[in-house]
Amino acid sequence: MSPRKLKTDPQILEMPAHKMAMVTGKGTPEKVFTELMPALYGSAYTLKFDLKKRGLPDFKVSGLRARYPDVVTTPKEEWTLIIGLPVPGDTESIPQKVAEVEVKLETWGYGTVAQILHIGTYAEEETSIERLHQFIEENGYQIAGHHEEEYLTRPNAKVVKTVIRYPIKKKK
Repeated sequence: MSPRKLKTDPQILEMPAHKMAMVTGKGTPEKVFTELMPALYGSAYTLKFDLKKRGLPDFKVSGLRARYPDVVTTPKEEWTLIIGLPVPGDTESIPQKVAEVEVKLETWGYGTVAQILHIGTYAEEETSIERLHQFIEENGYQIAGHHEEEYLTRPNAKVVKTVIRYPIKKKK
């Protein structure tokens, strides 16, 4: 009998590419998220309601994701954050709701990824990240892209849930 897989165990899976409405900022996550969320959510909800108004299939606005390309090499106050929300794959333009913040469309590629469900505050993520790094190494892979987080709950939820993921590739 094989051991039961827990929800918080690291895993390797294949993920398709996703079309994303995205914004980019620099600074601590608390500062950047506060500054950019009104523009990102405003654009995504405007797109959703425009589709609905035109009788086209709309979508659920969910799955906020953030990529941290320089988290290892840069002080937290200077981090680059790329924050996105999935939108329908056939989306060709995104409405702009906040003049000072450009929301762009981009396709985020994935392929083979390793991920782990972290349950707890963002400040407590290090243990989950270390477990994921060790799992990647033990399974003969290496990280092949940016640290990414998918937020399953709001930051102020009673139980905060975050998927931490990395694109990976087999070691040569």
